[in-house]
Amino acid sequence: MTQRKQEGRTSHQVDMLHGSLLDKILLFALPLAASSILQMLFNSADVAVVGLYAGSDAQAAVGSNSSLINLFINLFTGLSIGANAVIANYIGQGAKDKIKKAVHTAIALALVSGIFLMVFGNLLARQALVIMNTPDNVLGQAVLYLRIYFLGIPFVMIYNFGSAVLRSKGDSRRPLYSLIAAGIINVLLNLLLVIVFKLGVAGVAIATVTSNAISSGLVLFFLLTEEELFRLDIRSIRIAKEPLVKMIQIGLPAGVQGMVFSLSNVCIQSAINGFGSVAMAGSTDAWYFECFAYFVVNAFAQTTVTFTSQNYGAGDRERCRKIFRLCMTASILFTGILSTCFVLGRHIFIRVYTTDAQAIAFAMNRMMHVVLFEWMTSTYEVSGSALRGMGHSALPAGITILGTCAFRFLWVYTVFVRYPDFGVLMSVYPVSWLLTGTIMLTAYGRVRIKMKNNERKRIKE
Repeated sequence: MTQRKQEGRTSHQVDMLHGSLLDKILLFALPLAASSILQMLFNSADVAVVGLYAGSDAQAAVGSNSSLINLFINLFTGLSIGANAVIANYIGQGAKDKIKKAVHTAIALALVSGIFLMVFGNLLARQALVIMNTPDNVLGQAVLYLRIYFLGIPFVMIYNFGSAVLRSKGDSRRPLYSLIAAGIINVLLNLLLVIVFKLGVAGVAIATVTSNAISSGLVLFFLLTEEELFRLDIRSIRIAKEPLVKMIQIGLPAGVQGMVFSLSNVCIQSAINGFGSVAMAGSTDAWYFECFAYFVVNAFAQTTVTFTSQNYGAGDRERCRKIFRLCMTASILFTGILSTCFVLGRHIFIRVYTTDAQAIAFAMNRMMHVVLFEWMTSTYEVSGSALRGMGHSALPAGITILGTCAFRFLWVYTVFVRYPDFGVLMSVYPVSWLLTGTIMLTAYGRVRIKMKNNERKRIKE
């Protein structure tokens, strides 16, 4: 087993390789969940402000862009997951020189991907929204929002990759602090630009870009002043072959999975658009609560991949198994509690975003069909992350693409065509989660058995 090193640790780090696990998992995961939830709360302020002060069409224009934005950026978000896993694995190995190269490679990837997406997103904004069947009364405002948003996408990439570097060494708190500061600015600018200056969706987009610039700037500051092993040197930002290849091996399948996953959601969003702008607005309102619950799952999934990567690099297979069990249990428990609270209080929560009776009806429908069952996503997200932490990235990506994405396409073009009801459309989510979770857990179990058998063979030899 590789010798584990504790030297050079700071107060921001979590020691993933030694001692108890549950307290450290919670200490790492809860700031991650809080970061995502706060980010969504601040972003949902966009929808709330524009809906209350610029109307339902403006609200639909902002909200309907989410699945399309995710489609564009998820490939590179997957690469940031790869960066997290690779650096964490190097930490477990104690490979200091490789850590430095991987850190600078990650930031170089952030810059390249950010510039590419800025150009690509602006060129395809209108065509993509037309393909999504965006109504004419929403299209112009949706295009305006999307183009302004993509002007600031390099900041999003810098934040994602920079945060991945910090998380790889056990620091999930400072990315949270960055989001809190940026989010407060976002809300204040929303109120100023939409209510005072009457800029509508343009004001919301400008506020979002500004807040993304602030969060990325803070993360860069943390990296520039980090301890020597993880410190970012501007002059050393370049792509190194070895960490790049490993980041691609782990991150590319995750990114392709995210893209296809988002494509399936774009397909569903297109079907929602067919019900009109009121359905779009109501669905968006409920979707925010769905995201809040999912972010808890995602936090424990990211915790799983980071803790597993470090301990797998250190050669501690038994600790990897404990990490999986604890993260899966915590994810299901915390997400189930949050989802239940949202559903029980749905009549209050939905009215934070809209007072339109028809929009509320669509939102309630989505909450009962989707939000209530969000805990089910833990079954494939946590187990898939455990597989990635052990170097198996293509397998969970393939399972998710087939079990979730392909199944959703099939549902929309068969079941929904036959029964064109909004509730029937929303039912695709829990059904696909059940299917994907069952397959992913089976795959994880088989990989564990195979690894255990290989260990026994090595011991006998």
